[in-house]
Amino acid sequence: MKLLKQITFIILMTTVSYTVCAQEQGYMTPSPELAKLVDAPLIPTSKLSANGNWLALLQRNRVLTLEELGQPEQALAGIKFNPQTFMRTSSRQYSSIEFKHVATGALIKVTGLPKGKIKSPSWSADSRYLAFILEQENSATLWAYDIEQRNLKQLTQSTLNGVVTSTPYQWLPDSTAIIANIAINHGKQPSAKDKSSLTPIIQTTSGKKASTRTYQNLLSSPYDIQLFKFYSEGQLIKLNLNASAQQIGNPTYLKHFSVSPDSTNLVVGMMADPFSFQVPYSRFPAVWQVWGMRGYPLFEVARQPLADALPAGFDSVREGPRKIQWRDDHGATLIWAEAQDGGDMSVEVDYHDHLYTISSPFKKEPELFAKVERRFSSVEWADNNVAILNEWRFADRSVRSSVFSPRNPEQNRVVFSERSANDAYKDPGNFVYENSDLGSRVLKLVGGRYLFLTGNGASEKGNIPFLDRYDVKTNTSTRIWQSSEPYYERVRAMLDDEGMRFITVRESRQEQPNFFVRDLQFDTLEQLTKFAHPYPAFKGVVKEQIKYKRDDGVELSGNLYLPTDYDPSKGRIPVLMWAYPLEFKDKAVASQVRESPYQFPYIGYWGPMPYLAKGIAVFDDPTMPIVGTGDTQPNDTFRQQLVASAKAAVDTLVEKGIADPKRIAIAGHSYGAFMVANLLAHSDLFATGIARSGAYNRTLTPFGFQGEPRNFWEAQNVYASMSPFFHAEKINEPMLMIHGEEDPNSGTFPMQSKRMFAAMNGLGGNARLVMLPEEGHGYKARESILHVLWEQEQWLEKYLFPEKEEAIPEDTSTDEMIPVATEATVN
Repeated sequence: MKLLKQITFIILMTTVSYTVCAQEQGYMTPSPELAKLVDAPLIPTSKLSANGNWLALLQRNRVLTLEELGQPEQALAGIKFNPQTFMRTSSRQYSSIEFKHVATGALIKVTGLPKGKIKSPSWSADSRYLAFILEQENSATLWAYDIEQRNLKQLTQSTLNGVVTSTPYQWLPDSTAIIANIAINHGKQPSAKDKSSLTPIIQTTSGKKASTRTYQNLLSSPYDIQLFKFYSEGQLIKLNLNASAQQIGNPTYLKHFSVSPDSTNLVVGMMADPFSFQVPYSRFPAVWQVWGMRGYPLFEVARQPLADALPAGFDSVREGPRKIQWRDDHGATLIWAEAQDGGDMSVEVDYHDHLYTISSPFKKEPELFAKVERRFSSVEWADNNVAILNEWRFADRSVRSSVFSPRNPEQNRVVFSERSANDAYKDPGNFVYENSDLGSRVLKLVGGRYLFLTGNGASEKGNIPFLDRYDVKTNTSTRIWQSSEPYYERVRAMLDDEGMRFITVRESRQEQPNFFVRDLQFDTLEQLTKFAHPYPAFKGVVKEQIKYKRDDGVELSGNLYLPTDYDPSKGRIPVLMWAYPLEFKDKAVASQVRESPYQFPYIGYWGPMPYLAKGIAVFDDPTMPIVGTGDTQPNDTFRQQLVASAKAAVDTLVEKGIADPKRIAIAGHSYGAFMVANLLAHSDLFATGIARSGAYNRTLTPFGFQGEPRNFWEAQNVYASMSPFFHAEKINEPMLMIHGEEDPNSGTFPMQSKRMFAAMNGLGGNARLVMLPEEGHGYKARESILHVLWEQEQWLEKYLFPEKEEAIPEDTSTDEMIPVATEATVN
């Protein structure tokens, strides 16, 4: 029977044709109310100086032009970068910088900066300078703004190397200089590929099990190795603020460097041969050393071998030293972890990790610092008396934080927090940091006793952000402040040692986010910024948080938005649901609410919100929990739970008298797209679906995906059951698929959408596939985003308003590079 199905599929695939429909149209533009959202301003990113005096406001670039996106790009060893600027193409960028004085509200606008992309901004510890990278067409140089002198200065003429070291510079904690990685091959041409030297590429198995997940953009030939070495080679320099530079050591293939808190030493990680065709650069062999400031090796921490055969499991690690880092509270003390289980968390041992340490002048043997019961995550340092040890375990999704004294790390360790990583209600928040006397970042510890935490404050009533004071001596927390309705307000930075004065971002259902200074002692609230409403056409949109239950008793929730002109007396309306499944190991945790009902409605172009303007209600983020308890893995019943969650959401909207059950669409991105195809295959709840940048055949990711720890050969039935490609004949609703042609995301190869479309086309299904040139997993070019909005708008109009005649779109095409859309037809 299986063979017959395969033969039938092959016959179908040879008797179908694709209709290419968008080549004549080019990039399209949606209706004006949708198009305006693409250019709506975002609230700036903020960075507060260490002394709390200045708030740097960095305006984010919302979109790029297709020309910018089409700049040269190289993809090697799991990295995508611009070969002309030696910078990664995925790093966040900004268009402008302003400084807001916290006490007076005075504003300084940075002028005179050449045209380019601002990247990696960082304050000096003394709060005088904000350094940043300016990436231009053929360079990426280091700049700094002197807030005291109101002076902008270019610090390097040479281009920095951000290919592997994604942030290729670091301030000395004492603020006297910057350590930077210079691209020594910038301006040179790599050696051309010599076809006369072509050779077979041979790989041999090691005999060990290697549960390597599916990666993209890996090295694939000796020439790729040669290219990667050319682009990753860098030279460390010490750059004084008078622009004089001192070379540190020799050129090398840096993967990491960091400065000791006392500004005297460096720890460097250098990639070494053999480079691999199977794994990205992060798993290549590496040599880790401590250097003096002139580059002389003082101590070798580790020689890590190639990590291409790690044990199965998300908490599996390489053997030998890893997580090599400075103690933030000491001058020059190194600490690292070493697995005691062969890197395999399934091995039963009393302690899965040991921590080791060594201090300057690095003459003695490393000492055992502490034993860690689970897998080591991090240490957060305050001083020699107080630190926080964080550890985790994937099997039960557990995380644990313990308070200990670095003087006696094995004694009197007190558990501060222990919970499921998914348990938002028990999340104690994040500790507040400050600069130490050395200039390094440490936990803010007041009186040797009190730490401070800020968090979202998830609860049954929604998120209620807070500021807590934690008493190390008594292991208890006191709530200093929390947000109160009808506002959603969260702490961005403390301005004193008592928690009485701090900067917040405050918003409500009707008021857009802005920065404020809140003073609890005098009960005052001073507004720092006055950003305008980003999308005035959507004023009046209100969010309603809805709670409901699945048929197995799991409590669910979602956010309902109604069009501003909604009139219940006119009857039911179409609904667009936008969701993303998540795995859990606890039903109660899966039911938790993780949003606030008082947040300002974000009407971004990315998700479902624009279509409120078309008279469509939006049910955003209806929870789709996939729960596995005990020895049962969540995905063992993925399809059943997914359909049950979707049915509960649909039933709730219909019972409220809002949704027309025949006009509900389901949409999602990435794993959400995978969800869409599964729901269309295994239910008849939806009129249509929109699936973006998805994966549909899990056998193409045979060593795990999302939260699935088992490989294909261990759980063939699960992989087959969850793959909508295997059930494409059951999809009897129209599905729009969109995918970036250059998607580098692990698992979501562009081939996934092409093969899914081919399956639906061969089986007589109703599908449309849009491939976006130059785009990755998310879409960045303005032209691409406008076209995606247009595609989705046309699709929803067609299938949620079937009574309307199909309108002929206005010709807004271009003759430039175009998205290719294909629709399935059967001959």
